[in-house]
Amino acid sequence: MTAPEGRGIAETSSTGQAFRILHVSTGNVCRSPITERLTRHALSDRLGDPLTGGLIVESAGTWGHEGAPMEANAEIVLADFGADASGFVGRELLDEHVIRADLVLTATRDHRAQVISMGHSAGLRTFTLKEFTRLVRAIDPATLPDPGEDGVVERARALVRAAAALRGWLLAPSPDADEVFDPYGAPITFFRSIGDEIHQALDPVVTALTGVRARS
Repeated sequence: MTAPEGRGIAETSSTGQAFRILHVSTGNVCRSPITERLTRHALSDRLGDPLTGGLIVESAGTWGHEGAPMEANAEIVLADFGADASGFVGRELLDEHVIRADLVLTATRDHRAQVISMGHSAGLRTFTLKEFTRLVRAIDPATLPDPGEDGVVERARALVRAAAALRGWLLAPSPDADEVFDPYGAPITFFRSIGDEIHQALDPVVTALTGVRARS
């Protein structure tokens, strides 16, 4: 599932539909690469090939290090989870990335605000990762389209709409509850703790998107 230049993503699935997930952090060398590749890994675990279902996963940074590799410690974290770090190249967040994204998941509230400030009607489809996890946990899976009958793309779109509708009603328990802190320059132990946070936040999200639980 490795893509050239860390992207190499088809425009549409075999059905002609696609749902794009965009992960955003600051430099696009630590948090968002980890989240991008862990998302792809989790989708592969459930779907075999995410592109078959139309799910496309990308990342960018609000101050992205264009063309840079991910941090070495980020690669180690991905290896811990059996995820593929190869071929990744950092990029700066552009308008076109936001325009094409169906779901934007950011590391922090500041990143979320920056994405929304770019316009493109991004407000209803932009969340911090942990915020989206909290909202997804409150959504009854039975109210979402069946991925087998309606497809994963339609289920994903319905999930985003449901999460957006809940946002004003299900608030964070604390100001920091929705933050994934920056491990840039930190030792591997802190990178691993951030990797664990991201992995735990992603699991219910990917399960809700696909309707398939992780393999035990």
